[in-house]
Amino acid sequence: MAATALERIIPATQAEIVVRRLEQDDPLAQPLLAELAMEYSNRYGQPRREVHRELLDYPATEFAAPDGVLLVLLENGKPVAGGAFRRYDTRTAELKRIWTHSAYRRRGLGRRVLEELETEALRRGYHGIYLTTGPRQPEAKALYLAAGYRAEFDLEADPENIGPLPFRKELRP
Repeated sequence: MAATALERIIPATQAEIVVRRLEQDDPLAQPLLAELAMEYSNRYGQPRREVHRELLDYPATEFAAPDGVLLVLLENGKPVAGGAFRRYDTRTAELKRIWTHSAYRRRGLGRRVLEELETEALRRGYHGIYLTTGPRQPEAKALYLAAGYRAEFDLEADPENIGPLPFRKELRP
């Protein structure tokens, strides 16, 4: 299959992974948003429908070119991971919605999503990345630290006392 301008094939150890850029209302984005809503609901005790509505309340244009992107990784045509960024300021992209399907975790897909988003942010002229993650998402915190993101909070403090955990990373071509 030839890759289009909206998708790129990246090698995987077990199966071919296709990176596809899409709009927020694309059916391939729905598993990402639905499982994120369930995950956040379970971790933070908010009603799933409310969380899902909050995810959909972001204007789709925030994650569209030229300032943003929403992408998913597809394995055998099925969305297995994804993420997005939007403009934070003129030099910085803000990562949002980093997700790996629960059945596909521990395979490095979250790291691949980060790499794809960072590469795309560089292409769009951004020089840095900003993001926040929740205090009840230790896996995300570990991922960002392992990927070279700098914590903008005390790593020794109880995350529950901090609130959203901010990170930054300078991008290098």
